[in-house]
Amino acid sequence: MNPVGINATLIIQLITFAILVALLFKYLYGPLRKAMDARQARIADGLAAAERGKEELDLAQKRAADILREAKDRAAEIVAAAEKRGNEMREEAQNRAREEADRIIAGARAEIEVESNRAREQLRGQVVQLVINGTERILQREIDPQAHRDIVDRMVAQL
Repeated sequence: MNPVGINATLIIQLITFAILVALLFKYLYGPLRKAMDARQARIADGLAAAERGKEELDLAQKRAADILREAKDRAAEIVAAAEKRGNEMREEAQNRAREEADRIIAGARAEIEVESNRAREQLRGQVVQLVINGTERILQREIDPQAHRDIVDRMVAQL
């Protein structure tokens, strides 16, 4: 074999190999590298987005816990205010009931006083009538101090 032929074949193979490598670089490795870089960038973006999502989830959970705590505190305040208002309303109702009872008792006492005065007046009228009747009896008889005293005693016994 001819050394020039081997060298020429080797050079042609090297040139062909270089052209093949250049074509592979240009048409296969370049787009493949771009696709791999794009995929790597998407993966990196996805990981970053996942990390941001995790951070946002943590923040949202903290906010939710804060809101829940505030709601519980507010609910406790509302319950305390309602209990306080309930106590105030109960006390007001008790005071109104006492005032109403006092007013009714005062009215009943006034009515009893009026009825008592009316009964006294009727009793006075009856006493006056008895005295008049007794006086008529005394005047019809002779004036005797002993008889007069007996009549008065009987009238007192009738009262």
